[in-house]
Amino acid sequence: MENEVDAAGGSLSVILDGVLWFFTNIGLAVYNFFYAISNPSLWLDWSDKQAIMRFVYYGGSVEFFFVVFTAFLIMFAIGVWRNDIMWGYVRVLEGFANTVGRFFAWAGLLMVLQQIIIVFMQRIFTRPDISVGFGIPLQFDISWFAEELKLYNALVVCLCMAYTFVQGGHVRVDLVYSAVKFRTKKVIDMFGAIFFMMPVAVLIWMYGWFFLWRHLIVPNPSASDTLDRLLNKSRALRWNVETIGFSPNGFNGYFLFKILLCAFTAMLFLQAMAMFYRSYLEWKEGPESEGKYLDRDSLGDGEEAYEGAH
Repeated sequence: MENEVDAAGGSLSVILDGVLWFFTNIGLAVYNFFYAISNPSLWLDWSDKQAIMRFVYYGGSVEFFFVVFTAFLIMFAIGVWRNDIMWGYVRVLEGFANTVGRFFAWAGLLMVLQQIIIVFMQRIFTRPDISVGFGIPLQFDISWFAEELKLYNALVVCLCMAYTFVQGGHVRVDLVYSAVKFRTKKVIDMFGAIFFMMPVAVLIWMYGWFFLWRHLIVPNPSASDTLDRLLNKSRALRWNVETIGFSPNGFNGYFLFKILLCAFTAMLFLQAMAMFYRSYLEWKEGPESEGKYLDRDSLGDGEEAYEGAH
């Protein structure tokens, strides 16, 4: 009996410690944010090796997570007080996703055009390389341009994801969603944004952030490194940007894919915020607010059945 009481007391202590840790970090987030923006040289002056390591550490730190999460909570609290302000959040976040997505969707056209040029240069002109530019041309082997096509594909996948979400173009597996009431749908959307989209974004960011920096600098930083350990490593820090291709003359800018992974994750988190805010507002205001301020592309009259699936 005493062992059970001790176990229950230990479990309660762990829970209380976790709750205290959570709210302490939320309280410190405001201080950390203003300290960071009032001392930018500590983490943005990259002529200082320690500033680089601070940037690496805080980019994947608990402190950074709570700054972002606390900003989300504060914005939500203000939006609950003034719904028009929250609609402003939605319009800005969805507008950002649409603008970025519409711009980088053109990478698909560039990919097709470049592939056509590669075929012509190889099969008709039998050239081993391609030169682009005036005066001082940019000249690479054809295999370099062939492998670089992956970058265009990555641009579309990573930077058009949120845009596709806003446009309703993602495939959805619907088991119960269509059969429930309007407000129940909005609760499901809010739950999904908080407990699925945001945690997945945080998890990918944690892996992607340190994956990126391990291919940019040495000594390699690790997610398990403390700030003091990284500052000690900064004494031997030097840039070592990944330039190794899959073939001797192939594309050598694979570090760009790591940057795109982080950009993808950031846009996923922002879209989760937009989805949560929109779902809350539509839940509160009712069916008449569905699709309010939603900026979706149109294929023209008579093509309504295909919109959201292009």
